[in-house]
Amino acid sequence: MLPGIKLFDLSGRAAIITGGSKGLGQAMAAGLASAGADVLLISRNAEEGQAVAKEIADAFGHRALAMAADVTSPDACQAVAQRALDEFGKIDILINNAGINIRGPIDELTYEQFQEVERTNVDGVWLMAKAVVPPMKSAKYGRIINMASTLGVVGLANRTPYASSKGAVVQMTRALALELAPFGITCNAICPGPFLTPMNKPIEHDEQTKKSIVGAVALERWGQMQEIQGAAILLASDASSYMIGSLVTVDGGWTAR
Repeated sequence: MLPGIKLFDLSGRAAIITGGSKGLGQAMAAGLASAGADVLLISRNAEEGQAVAKEIADAFGHRALAMAADVTSPDACQAVAQRALDEFGKIDILINNAGINIRGPIDELTYEQFQEVERTNVDGVWLMAKAVVPPMKSAKYGRIINMASTLGVVGLANRTPYASSKGAVVQMTRALALELAPFGITCNAICPGPFLTPMNKPIEHDEQTKKSIVGAVALERWGQMQEIQGAAILLASDASSYMIGSLVTVDGGWTAR
């Protein structure tokens, strides 16, 4: 018989999740742990990360650790990879989730603000991938999951820094997928639509947001945190072994229009 649901089992797997202490990162970390994985949560706030890691460990009975690191720092990214190797002996899964968003018309934004978004959302993804690829190549196995966005494939006014960064993540995912396929490493992206994450809380009740974002979603609502978990478990598991350079949209139908 074919393996079926067993393909989604992550028992014995070790994962790094950047931006793992809140929002979608926390939800995905919990999702992977629920499927059997040990997880290392990366955030800039050590206490916040440790509190979430304890919650996940208590809930699912698997190792959940936390580490404070800035993904825009090459040295910090290397230290994250080394911590995972020291603790777990391997790195099977990387979820590049850390990201920021600075909104506004282009003539009201500074170049420094644009650069700040690109450093975290693009450089951080590249640097973390660079840090985990050597041990994954040695193991001839790996799952790299980059968090892109619907704004990596469609546009929205007053989002030039964010949309530019997520478009770059889409193309980085495709290029990296082709580069790593011969080594047994898959690289795919998740493109979330509007989830009510801490990043989006400030615009939850904005009338223009309701019209241009929530109004553009076929389900006509914000995404709920648990609704990202299925895609993360899929791409982290052997169930996605024939998926290379794919964009998995979890957007309530935004990009279907």
